[in-house]
Amino acid sequence: MGISRRDFLKSSAAVAAASAVGITVPDEIKAKAAKGEEGWRWDKAPCRFCGTGCGIMLATKNGKIVAVKGDPAAPVNRGLNCIKGYFNAKIMYGADRLTKPLLRVNEKGEFDKKGKFKPVSWKRAFDEMEKHIKKALKESGPEGVAVFGSGQYTIMEGYAALKMMKAGFRSNAIDPNARHCMASAVVGFYQTFGIDEPSGCYDDIELTDTIVAWGSNMAEMHPILWSRVTDRKLSDPDRVKVINIQTYTHRSCDLSDFNIIFRPQTDMLIWNYIAREIVTRDKRGGGTEDIIDWDFIKKHIVFAAGPVNIGYGMRREGEKSLKEGKYSDKEMEIIKKEMAKKVSPLEAPALEPYGYKEGDVMKNRGGTLAHWMISFDEYKKSLEPYTLDYVAKVAKGDPDESIESFKKKLKMLADLYIEKDRKVVSFWTMGMNQHTRGTWVNTLSYNVHFMLNKQAKPGSGAFSLTGQPSACGTAREVGTFTHRLPADLMVKNPKHRAKTEKKWKIPAGTLNPVGKQHIMAIHRGLEDGLVKFAWVNVCNPYQDSANANHWIKAAREMDNFIVTSDGYPGISAMVSDLVLPSAMIYEKWGGYGNAERRTQLWKQQVVPVGEAMSDTWQWVELSKRFTVKDLWGEYKPSGPRKKPLPNVIEDAKKMGYKEDTTMYEILFANDEAKKYTLDDPLLEGFDDSDSKGDNRKVIGSDGKEWKGYGFFIHKYLFEEYAWFGRGHGHDLAPFDVYHKVRGLKWPVVNGKETSWRFNVKYDPYAAKANPGGDFAFYGPLAKKLFKGNLTKPDKNGGKTPIPNKAKIFARPYMDPPEMPDNTYDTWLCTGRVLEHWHSGTMTMRVPELFRAVPEALCYMHPEDAKKRGVKRGELVWVESRRGKVKARVETRGRNRPPRGLVFVPWFDEKVLINKVTLDATCPMSKQTDYKKCAVKIYKA
Repeated sequence: MGISRRDFLKSSAAVAAASAVGITVPDEIKAKAAKGEEGWRWDKAPCRFCGTGCGIMLATKNGKIVAVKGDPAAPVNRGLNCIKGYFNAKIMYGADRLTKPLLRVNEKGEFDKKGKFKPVSWKRAFDEMEKHIKKALKESGPEGVAVFGSGQYTIMEGYAALKMMKAGFRSNAIDPNARHCMASAVVGFYQTFGIDEPSGCYDDIELTDTIVAWGSNMAEMHPILWSRVTDRKLSDPDRVKVINIQTYTHRSCDLSDFNIIFRPQTDMLIWNYIAREIVTRDKRGGGTEDIIDWDFIKKHIVFAAGPVNIGYGMRREGEKSLKEGKYSDKEMEIIKKEMAKKVSPLEAPALEPYGYKEGDVMKNRGGTLAHWMISFDEYKKSLEPYTLDYVAKVAKGDPDESIESFKKKLKMLADLYIEKDRKVVSFWTMGMNQHTRGTWVNTLSYNVHFMLNKQAKPGSGAFSLTGQPSACGTAREVGTFTHRLPADLMVKNPKHRAKTEKKWKIPAGTLNPVGKQHIMAIHRGLEDGLVKFAWVNVCNPYQDSANANHWIKAAREMDNFIVTSDGYPGISAMVSDLVLPSAMIYEKWGGYGNAERRTQLWKQQVVPVGEAMSDTWQWVELSKRFTVKDLWGEYKPSGPRKKPLPNVIEDAKKMGYKEDTTMYEILFANDEAKKYTLDDPLLEGFDDSDSKGDNRKVIGSDGKEWKGYGFFIHKYLFEEYAWFGRGHGHDLAPFDVYHKVRGLKWPVVNGKETSWRFNVKYDPYAAKANPGGDFAFYGPLAKKLFKGNLTKPDKNGGKTPIPNKAKIFARPYMDPPEMPDNTYDTWLCTGRVLEHWHSGTMTMRVPELFRAVPEALCYMHPEDAKKRGVKRGELVWVESRRGKVKARVETRGRNRPPRGLVFVPWFDEKVLINKVTLDATCPMSKQTDYKKCAVKIYKA
């Protein structure tokens, strides 16, 4: 008996939904679903989108993915998907999918930067890349070759890119778009714990009594986690409290017990207010209560401070493009604050303990990670300004809310944190990370949790939620940042470089010790003419970077060569000189690491479309074009590197290499790699286009049919990368294990994952560091400090070791560099929406998602619209000192800003809001602040 498509869909949906919630399914419905699924192969994989790390099941038939459902066995999502998750297959089958390399050429077929795109072979594409890379190396040295990397790289792609860039090209000019999304969290971890990544896990949601979301619209950005929050709230609505703290009202607010709308940047004030309440109400702080866990503090914590005159991560005086007049007078009004600023009435009270008063000129020295120990009394002194009156006056973000109401909420918030036996989890994402004091505000969260001994415990902790699917697993853990190597190793550390050189079997002195070309520095380097070659991998930097007009102009008009590897022709592809078609997520083997340290791997499910190949393949093929002689000679100082890089060719010869030995032979097809043979059982029944070739018979980079590397390259890359972390607190399980489980939270020791780091009860590294104790904050970075006061260190006494301790930092409130004034009278905040991922390159190709949200809207308070003479649905100009875009007004719906603020999401390339935003960053983390700049709004 046949089954109609409608009945099949209904049956399959019923079975999937029932499985997700544990309902028994009638045998008749099961049979219908099984009949419709004949010939399907189901296999597990992580979702392509956000950092939550949901598990999905994919069905393939006849070489195509035909169905997607939530994986009931996945501990993160337990069978549920968000709306994007259900369309993981459709993102790969858009009508304008890139299938061949495209090069700008003239009528003669020669490369021409002003030419039109024409299809070319892979060989021609690599010929052009080789030529322009060699030109860049000759003119600018390794600093002239750059990569815009990604928190969406697979682990293997990121490791291949890192290895070729840092060992091959000797360039540290590789930085991921993850710089834009969680770099402040990273530096906050380093400064506080001495090691990267969260201490807790998602299980905290079910174990806590209180969820506080700071600058995080979890309902749209982490919807599966929000479903778990909702379930926890509804399980015990009287006991469990949910609070949202943000600059405008959004969907997450609907669940909250109360919401706090604050003025942009003033989350720092609120954190310090809570800390002040803790200190002043505690007996040692002059109060009457036992609030601070002094036993915990004395054993595990030191207090610290650092410079406050660190600037805003913008261009500095003397930089080439500033001297050439590429920035307008209006832009310079803000940029000049990078060098010096006048202390404002709003920030003066907070800066008074640091020796500043209103009207003083603060001369900025540029970002620094320096800090030193201070006493508790000095820390207490730093908190004195944050009275309820001061904080409420400056932080209240909704002009229509009474000051009494706002104060009441602040007191309620502090009381919830302080309440004995109340577990509290603080979640945040971009609201705290995309911030000109992002590192500071991250550390402020730990201050509160540490003083209350509510950190690194089941149900309690401050927890940074990551935005991208492998910003943790690849950008951070693999180390595709300019300053990093795998597993928290740093390029500036000679011991770390030596360890890496030994593992990679490259000469001592090969690795470049200067890692300062972060993502905004790469853009600025292109504009200054330092960077001559840039390769865009798995991201869209010409849409996602603030102040985009400058970077697009530099890419198109300067003497450089821009390459973009992508699945679709987004803005970055259109800006480029060469476009390469990349295999998309399930068309390749891969691995991701999510926000709770969960590593997940998947197998290639289908063959890529057209001639598309994975980014791993593209990097490894490029390595075949460069030899020891080409890359390992001496390089003169260039850009941020003030010393020469040595010639290591003779040392390479002593290691058995020849001048014509290729980087492919050294870095990727070495003896160790070839041990991973193609008779591996994991490959049985599955494609591996990189290792084995496939039935498309693609003509490869050498002009011949691609037949594969002849060894299991993905397993080799993963296992070599994993070596760096094993035994060092970043332990990963073997490659094969991840194909049997739904991910594991590292460190994985003796086959067991770690749910709560630094807690002796749960973390074997903490137990080893502090036998018989309770906690050990064993991160090794910055664990010897000078002592001092709030304003300076005393370097006469030498540094004091602080092994196994974490830090509480004194960090003052400071204004952002650009605030509304009489001309630009409105705050602009940008971000995402539920239905679209990042720049919309994939999700805007899914008809259902496009129809749901076809354009980016300018969300505005109705009174602000009325004041400007515009109505809902009409077009307005959103204009800043840097540029302007046209957007349609929305005065209702999901996002409801207070008067004086507008929200415009950035997924829509036709509403390129990053032409308007300011490229100020946290000067410590170099993460861009997309959440606040000043604009004016007027009818189009």
